[in-house]
Amino acid sequence: MGEPGPGEVLVAAKFGAISRGTEALVAAGAVPESEWSRMRAPFQAGEFPFPVKYGYATVGQIVGGDDARFGEWVFCLYPHQDRFVLPGEAAVRLSSDVPPERTVLAANMETALNVVWDAGILPGDDVAIIGGGVVGLLVAFIAARIPATRTTVVDVNRDRAEVAHALGLDFTTPAELPHDCDVVVHASASEAGLASAIEAAGLEARIVEASWYGQRAPNVPLGGAFHSRRLSIVGSQVGSLPAGRAVRWSHRRRLEAAMRLLADERLDRLVTGETGFGELDSRYIDILADPATLCHRIRYD
Repeated sequence: MGEPGPGEVLVAAKFGAISRGTEALVAAGAVPESEWSRMRAPFQAGEFPFPVKYGYATVGQIVGGDDARFGEWVFCLYPHQDRFVLPGEAAVRLSSDVPPERTVLAANMETALNVVWDAGILPGDDVAIIGGGVVGLLVAFIAARIPATRTTVVDVNRDRAEVAHALGLDFTTPAELPHDCDVVVHASASEAGLASAIEAAGLEARIVEASWYGQRAPNVPLGGAFHSRRLSIVGSQVGSLPAGRAVRWSHRRRLEAAMRLLADERLDRLVTGETGFGELDSRYIDILADPATLCHRIRYD
């Protein structure tokens, strides 16, 4: 790591977060070769399949480079690293009403915001979110704030009910799946979850596939009533803005909006563990393998 040059800043990391779903696929070497370019994290070091320096949720303070910004708290889409240099425009100032410890959720919230845009959720809609991981819960959190929506999180893990209820969300298991929904978001990255999403969708409803399967090729149950109900399955991926937004919105504007959405202390319930950066090398794989993990925070000394 060199000294910051013109237009660059030196950031000392204070907090970070592990994005369990994506990072587990990266650590397993399961990124398809066709996606090696598109799945590169900003400022990634190394080339797929693995090992690479990965990650995209770091909160820190500017400690060098731009004197006018010295000491400023910033969010960076940067891999897990304690100190780093990057362009000043890539260090986004934190919202004043969101604590740094919670801002590690910004990248996940940005993904969730993009999903909600792709889903086209409107006031009064009945919405089902299949999969109560971090992204699924954040999608539900946003959707439930749209007036008169009825938003239900569906997950096989009953322990997720406590977190969902803490966020003000309804919860159920696939055994009591809602039906005739106007919009369904699938975020479980499982074949069974995708089947539940199709089953929950009402006539001419939209199903938004927010999962990423890596090299897996899931079976999609397109028999039964899929065609007679005239269902649509739409892919959502945070790397691109929805067409209807792209003419006005930049990635930077979307990230800043996501950071403002974090101004709710209930979202602290999504942090299910914390590890010091010095211990991360020995604990990383176990954290990724633990199905109880939602957002696992990294603390830097």
